[in-house]
Amino acid sequence: MKKRSIGKIRGLQQLANEKGILAMCALDHRGSLKKMLDEKHPGNVAYQTMVDFKLDLCRVLGPHASAILLDPIYGAGQAIAAGVLPKSTGLLVSLEETGYSGQPEARVTDLLPDWNVRKIKRMGATAAKLLLYYRPDVDVAKRQLNIVESLAADCIEQDMPFVVEPMSYKVESTESNPQDFARIKPRLVVETAKQITSLPIDVLKAEFPADLAYEKDRSRLSDFCHQLSEASQVPWVLLSAGVDFDLFYQEVEVACHAGASGFLAGRALWQEAARMSSRHERSTFLETTVITRLESLSKLANSYGVPWYNKLGASEVDESWHRHY
Repeated sequence: MKKRSIGKIRGLQQLANEKGILAMCALDHRGSLKKMLDEKHPGNVAYQTMVDFKLDLCRVLGPHASAILLDPIYGAGQAIAAGVLPKSTGLLVSLEETGYSGQPEARVTDLLPDWNVRKIKRMGATAAKLLLYYRPDVDVAKRQLNIVESLAADCIEQDMPFVVEPMSYKVESTESNPQDFARIKPRLVVETAKQITSLPIDVLKAEFPADLAYEKDRSRLSDFCHQLSEASQVPWVLLSAGVDFDLFYQEVEVACHAGASGFLAGRALWQEAARMSSRHERSTFLETTVITRLESLSKLANSYGVPWYNKLGASEVDESWHRHY
């Protein structure tokens, strides 16, 4: 079992529910949310429209999630100021700029300007999160790992949990159709977990290690998730990647049976709400359908997921710890 400092342990406790399960909601979308709100003219979506949507989500989902992930542009500070985030709900805040730089086949993560781990700690958040476009088999992989390593050091300095979300992507020159990418996805996700969690991060937000459109054998899906659990040196949770809710529920079920510690669900929970023009209609949908979805996922993860503390424990605290802390 890996050991973590007391600040990180306390933060992980605050991200999880009473069973040690991470039942978290992702609301840090920016570019993708603008496209959902106005498919034809995403650049015309107003700042306040983005803020209001995130506050509505926070207000409804906050009491039912163990933690909420928000971005600093439209959500994190605004949610605190508006009083919509319950004091018992953990708060993760993202570090990355939306999108990526570089080439589509060699993607590089950019960090938000004038934003850092120290500020996330200062605002009273629970954890920092980084989305990382990552392929272990491309030349920019080392550069991406250096970003993780640098931010991990910042989180150690601030003694707060660091959540990393690696996202694989298709290389057109070798994977010209979806089946080609689906074939190698299990290997990519497992190898990525191995490499990323060899660095001092605390939670891995992982992709499901298969594409259910092309792989439906339950035993093979379970095996891929077991491989992911073995590869990850830290607790891992499942991301939803914009799939529909029914599909995500299936993925969470397989993942939690195979060692996942929960989920960090985004669009799979609430994406239909972004297409509703009436705020009243949206609120009704959130307060009924979306809460039901979140509660069903939480029940599933509570029943079969692995508590985060099965992989991470507290470093020893001696009588003089406060002197050298």
